[in-house]
Amino acid sequence: MGTATRQGDDDMSKIADLHKEWSQDPEYREAYDRLGADFEITRALVEARTGAGFTQAELADRMEMTQSVVARLESGRVHPSTRTLEKIARATGTRLRIIFDPA
Repeated sequence: MGTATRQGDDDMSKIADLHKEWSQDPEYREAYDRLGADFEITRALVEARTGAGFTQAELADRMEMTQSVVARLESGRVHPSTRTLEKIARATGTRLRIIFDPA
């Protein structure tokens, strides 16, 4: 496993720990529930990249875009199109699936 992958795993663990801690706060939980889909997309983007062992710059090169675009996608500031999600899937060797779960 490459250094980028180990670092990505560590980062995702830290994020999961913070989320678990912050979820005890009702205001955080309410905001998270309102933005849940956005958070899920962001989490999935970061997991796809780190699972493939890529830095943001490496993924950007594979997608023929800049690292700053990848950073904006991963920050949740930009909502990716289906076409962009498909490019990420191809670049990371994953498959894009969009599903609707029962409420």
